Amino acid sequence: LGVSRRSFVFAFRKSVKEKARLRLREFDVGDKFSRLPLPKASVLLPLLVRAGRLHLLLTVRAMQLRRSPGEVCFPGGKSEAIDKDEIDTALREAKEEVGLQPEKVEVICRLVPGIDKMNHLVTPVVGFIEDTFQAIPNPAEVSDVFVVPLEYFIKPLNYKTLPFKTSSGYSSWVHCFIYDDHERKTSFKIWGLTAHFAVFLALVIFGKRPTYEVDYDLDNLISSSENNFMNLYASVYERKKSNL
Repeated sequence: LGVSRRSFVFAFRKSVKEKARLRLREFDVGDKFSRLPLPKASVLLPLLVRAGRLHLLLTVRAMQLRRSPGEVCFPGGKSEAIDKDEIDTALREAKEEVGLQPEKVEVICRLVPGIDKMNHLVTPVVGFIEDTFQAIPNPAEVSDVFVVPLEYFIKPLNYKTLPFKTSSGYSSWVHCFIYDDHERKTSFKIWGLTAHFAVFLALVIFGKRPTYEVDYDLDNLISSSENNFMNLYASVYERKKSNL
């Protein structure tokens, strides 16, 4: 019984991963946006399967950091000269921040990028990691590491929107999730670009309508996400030109 149960669990975990892989590959943008003239950054969206469900690994930024101290984000950072591409940047940063070895990540795709407060072009790189991964946070950068079931970004228990203004004066609203980690008796606030990427990842993988409003055409998720991004990029780029 032990063996057959174990192989069933293994097969089930594999099918959860396989389904996600197939969906994600349809949304892979490759280097389509890599040549846009903005400074580059990348984040790794690490997926793992626990108890038959997909989870996403997130970090909390150290309090002594100048930018966004104590905020929840994905492992990631600015591109450096040694990085071949966005994938390299995401893997290097994940190793530096949480001790995740690049060879332990099965990279699946790059999704439509975002633009952060500092006008960096931020590329989300999606990869699977082992469910047994034990993070070793670098205390200079990361104060905590936790996982959230991916489905929470479709059916959250605690959700609101927050108004947001970019440095260039662009006003919009952003998703804000409060996730209660009962085991650790801690609540985490996931918002901004991090929430934006988590929401898009969940929409891609589950193909379900979330319990809150999103500004995508869910029947044409690929084209509407690219259009949204290009509109945002155009607004940032126009303002950069007018500031010169």
